[in-house]
Amino acid sequence: MLAASLMFPLWHGGPSERKAILVTSTVEIPSVCHREPMRPDKHDFDTLNSDTWSVHGGNHADETTGAIRTPIVMANSYRLPADPTTIDDPDFAGLVYTREHGANQRGLEEKLAKLDHGESAAVFATGMAAMHAAFFTVLNPGDHAVISNVVYMRVAGLFETILPAKLGIEVDFVDITDLDAVRAAVRPTTRLVHTEVIANPDLRVADVAALAQIAHEADALLTVDSTFTPPPMMRPLDLGADLVMHSLTKYYNGHGDAMGGVVIGGGTLVDEVRTGALWHAGGAISPFNAWLIMRGSTTLPLRLRRHCENALAIAEFLAADPRVVHVAYPGLAGHGQRESATAQLREGFGGVVSFALGGTHEDRLRFVNDLRVITSAVSLGHDETLVAYEEYPDGPASAFAAPFREHGLVRLAVGLESPEDLVADLDAALTTAYGAAR
Repeated sequence: MLAASLMFPLWHGGPSERKAILVTSTVEIPSVCHREPMRPDKHDFDTLNSDTWSVHGGNHADETTGAIRTPIVMANSYRLPADPTTIDDPDFAGLVYTREHGANQRGLEEKLAKLDHGESAAVFATGMAAMHAAFFTVLNPGDHAVISNVVYMRVAGLFETILPAKLGIEVDFVDITDLDAVRAAVRPTTRLVHTEVIANPDLRVADVAALAQIAHEADALLTVDSTFTPPPMMRPLDLGADLVMHSLTKYYNGHGDAMGGVVIGGGTLVDEVRTGALWHAGGAISPFNAWLIMRGSTTLPLRLRRHCENALAIAEFLAADPRVVHVAYPGLAGHGQRESATAQLREGFGGVVSFALGGTHEDRLRFVNDLRVITSAVSLGHDETLVAYEEYPDGPASAFAAPFREHGLVRLAVGLESPEDLVADLDAALTTAYGAAR
């Protein structure tokens, strides 16, 4: 036996204010402690780096043709077992009907669950179908939900009108970065806290671990939309979230040609989402879209790094340009949650930059319409850079920073082009609309 003095951190405080104290301890180590590393196996996530799983996870060679990629299986139905009554057995693992499960959907779920460190995943036709399915599963009539006051507008619409009107759900919208406000909003009937990691569109950053603690102390669940921060950037389940959702249409697909959504989490809860909302309300993804997203996801880690590098370069350019009134990007030193973003995110701060331009509405339109590399269109996570300028109504904009309320918000979903070309395009369009920088 060998004796060694080891130093390890002892953590104090809640997740939002943890401080480490180094503690020294003497331990005995067996003299033979060398262990051979596990041999990598492309079908075993536990033996692989997550970048390798992005390539191989969920893919299975076709036994009929020998094709090394799972083919597109455009079948509505699958052959039943010799005793069809066995399909109702809890441990039945076969495929029956594509609305409930198909070969391409199953492979995609296998990949996505592991990438987010979840036990199970359920894929849907769109991100909103996945969001609705999660909320439909978690909430019952009369329940209360605490929702970030800056979320994707269709999610906001669910909680502003549809869920209260149809299910009697009571809702409080709060600044999710103000943890005291979140705690104050919690009631005895609270069953859900929901946030985005990086809020769409003003890019505030949520403290996922702190929100999980608040939710769980109230016997509520925390659901997290991590569309802007897919793995390996962020894994909310590791920080205490109960469900994580993605619009697969965005970074996972990455090519702007397929829609999808996913709910990931513990096996029991995800099974409730699948057998309840998916089986009975529909929303199943098509095999072709599942195959396209599977294809796109193989390059996700590489693309994410480029998105983040380009976005930071553009944010720094815009922040230094006097023609730009305000820039929001978690990677900038002046961002309100820069410290939280640094603590939670890996390998970058996301591929979206939001900014405000002065002048008139016509000046801002002139800027957008003069861009020659960047395309004016909604969505994000595409290979090409997209820009969307909008002046929001007073209600949705009330939570935004003052420059966004006054001048509108330009959301730049940064793509994979040369950063030099993107900066030059932005500079030229700014010059057309506002004159040369002084």
